[in-house]
Amino acid sequence: MKKIYTHYKTLLIVLLSAFSLAASAQNPTVIKGVITDARTKETMPSVTVVFNGTTKGTSADIHGNYTLSATGDYKQIKVSFIGYKAVVRDIKPGETQTINIALQEDRRELSEVIVKSGKKEKYRNKGNPAVELIRQVIAHKEQNRMENYDHAEYKQYERMFFSLSNLSDNFKNKKMFKNYQFLFREQDSTAIGGKNLLPIYMEEKLSDNYFRKSPYSKKQVIQATKKVKYDENFVDNDGLATYFNRMYQDINIYDNNITLLNNQILSPIADGAPTFYKFFIVDTVKDVTPNLVQLAFTPRNTTDMLFEGSIYITLDGNYAVQNAVLGTNKNINLNFVRQMHATLSFEKNPDGRYHMSRSDLKMDFGLNKKKGGGIFGERVVTLTDYEINKERPTEIFKGPEQVIAANADGQDELFWTENRTDSLAALQANVYRDVDSLQRIPSFRRTMDLVTLGVAGYKNFRWFEVGPVNTFYNFNPVEGFRMRLGGRTTPELSKRYYFETYGAYGTRDQRWKYFVSSTYSLNNKSIYSFPQNYIRASYQHDTKIPGQELQFVQEDNFLLSFKRGDNDMWLYNNIFRFDHVREFSNHFSYSVGFKKWDQSAAGGLYFRSGVGTGGTNVNTIHTTEITTELRYAPKEKFYQGKIYRIPIPDKYPVYTLRYNQGLKGFLGGDYNYSNLTGNISKRFYLSQLGFADVSTEGGYLFGKVPFALMDIHRANQTYALQLRSYNLMNFLEFVSDHYAAVNIDQNFNGFFFNKVPLLRDLKLREVVSFKSLWGGVRAENNPLNDRSLLRFPVKGDGTPVTYTLNNGPYMEGSVGVGNIFKLLRVDLVRRFSYLDHANAPQYGVRALVVLQF
Repeated sequence: MKKIYTHYKTLLIVLLSAFSLAASAQNPTVIKGVITDARTKETMPSVTVVFNGTTKGTSADIHGNYTLSATGDYKQIKVSFIGYKAVVRDIKPGETQTINIALQEDRRELSEVIVKSGKKEKYRNKGNPAVELIRQVIAHKEQNRMENYDHAEYKQYERMFFSLSNLSDNFKNKKMFKNYQFLFREQDSTAIGGKNLLPIYMEEKLSDNYFRKSPYSKKQVIQATKKVKYDENFVDNDGLATYFNRMYQDINIYDNNITLLNNQILSPIADGAPTFYKFFIVDTVKDVTPNLVQLAFTPRNTTDMLFEGSIYITLDGNYAVQNAVLGTNKNINLNFVRQMHATLSFEKNPDGRYHMSRSDLKMDFGLNKKKGGGIFGERVVTLTDYEINKERPTEIFKGPEQVIAANADGQDELFWTENRTDSLAALQANVYRDVDSLQRIPSFRRTMDLVTLGVAGYKNFRWFEVGPVNTFYNFNPVEGFRMRLGGRTTPELSKRYYFETYGAYGTRDQRWKYFVSSTYSLNNKSIYSFPQNYIRASYQHDTKIPGQELQFVQEDNFLLSFKRGDNDMWLYNNIFRFDHVREFSNHFSYSVGFKKWDQSAAGGLYFRSGVGTGGTNVNTIHTTEITTELRYAPKEKFYQGKIYRIPIPDKYPVYTLRYNQGLKGFLGGDYNYSNLTGNISKRFYLSQLGFADVSTEGGYLFGKVPFALMDIHRANQTYALQLRSYNLMNFLEFVSDHYAAVNIDQNFNGFFFNKVPLLRDLKLREVVSFKSLWGGVRAENNPLNDRSLLRFPVKGDGTPVTYTLNNGPYMEGSVGVGNIFKLLRVDLVRRFSYLDHANAPQYGVRALVVLQF
């Protein structure tokens, strides 16, 4: 009987256990909720949530939502994310419950790792497990890139936000801001940007993105775009957007170099990273799948252009980056940047590899590193609906790499509310409305009018603007004191018609000069906006220095009045031009034009044929020519100004081919000739060694012409450093009918100066440059061989002014110090050849104002 009871007892226990397990299986533990940042209230994606003490877990989605489900007697969950304090919460097993988590930032910064032992150990790469791990990451980089897939596609949302930052309460409460209080926003005073912020700009984009490995192709279709828009009379909105997007480019940690503020910073997983970084294993995370190792990294030399921070590496054989936090050391030679913080998150693909799902780059700029107002900027990018190896039709990849849908900027607020994949913070929610309200305040419009006058140089009168102010007055030996007044129409008058004019008068030559032009835009856009498509007719009667071609500045700028040496050989020009310029979305462009040019000698210059003291004076050279120029600048971007459009230097080359054809007998033209010129320019980024701007140029002139129609090489007798001119060459010193040139300007970004203690704190940057010009004049164009040609100019005492390059190349080089007061570059220039020429300087000091980050 006892035996039977024992059997029943055992059976009962088994049945009860089975029932308990069944009950448990029928009632799994389900935890769900939303994870947010406790300070900003923003949702946080990619946060790890696990049952505490286990490897069972999940990650929050792009909206910060998570769901964790399993059967078992689990009593706690653990929530963790890089840079935040881990949170452990109690749960009820077998129940479905909602637990929202607000994570607090962990403000502890890893400044250095100290190993305490009987003897201080020197950091070494050899035998260092952290370095061995990073070498595995480097070895597996290619397989973890998106480019390793045959096909990939995803939807992308990006948001850029800028505000005036770190504003004091005294500043905020000034009387002048009485009407602007609705603009100010407050945040945690310890956050990047400080307590008081004044939002000034925001831009959002939604796009579909496609990638194909072979043939290599990328395509971005922008489906919706929205941005703050200022009055076009004061701000060029497209140019502003281009500039901000250039500053805040995509961050790809798998690239060897990451572009930040037009500088390249070596990635912590670059091929050569162990040479420049120190790596330390901080933690091994075993409560997630796959297991992770947290690596901290810091520059070996804290003044080098490098990051510091931490990365989480997967231990599943992929050695992929799952999360990364990037910052910069306070000693880095990066202008105006007070703080920088980038967070990268990655999600697992179906094949077990990872793709980036979110990046958040925050930067705070200021003139003073420690205090005072500045500018705070943030760019957030989120990727959703990521698909791999889904082949798309070839037609998708045709045309430009980026296209904008027809109604992209016409979507209403309901559309954005439904389609944003990253919610707006309270700081950002009202930016569009507030800036619109701001522009209706009269005092703000008056302030912007003054700012436009000071920065762009024009005074706006709605339909017409007067300027630029820096040309109102200058002086030179031919005209004496020169006064000029001019201006141009604005889009307020018409978006298709533009008129520009000026008048000038010289007190010495007592002659009037003038210019008029009329431009018609063929694509109903500003003539300065990309892609350009316009026709222009113009007439100019004015003076000019032969061969002086300046870029992006007016030749009668007051500051260029100051010149070294003799400067009395000028021209009076009458120039009629008709041009058609057309750009295409792939950045190929052409221009065709007609030019009727009459040039007369002025000042100490003369046009005379024959030899000896006799000869025949030529009053005017008449030229009629047609011109064609082809230009290809792949992926070129511009900064759009009120006066001109400035290309932003980049790693992509720019090709230019120009052809001029002189027409003898047509409308009074005196000469038949053909002139072919080609140019290639490119910026080479050299990682830790900065960058080099390299340009090569060559030209050949076919036909018999006087020296005034040859290539008069670009000389510079001002004290301003001109990067594309020869700074120790005299005006009119060299002419050629065939030539080749190379120009190299290397900026080391402080790589060497940062190693010198006395120079390190000054944030100076070293620069070297070299220019060489080969050329010559064929016998048929040398006036010594043909008396009918115009003589090369000489001074009154018979000293030659103009020479050929038949005795070898002209060469000059310079060494310079840049970033003086963060905006000045000063070069010591040395001329290496043709030193026997009259008034040929061997050395010179030149200065250039250039703003760099």
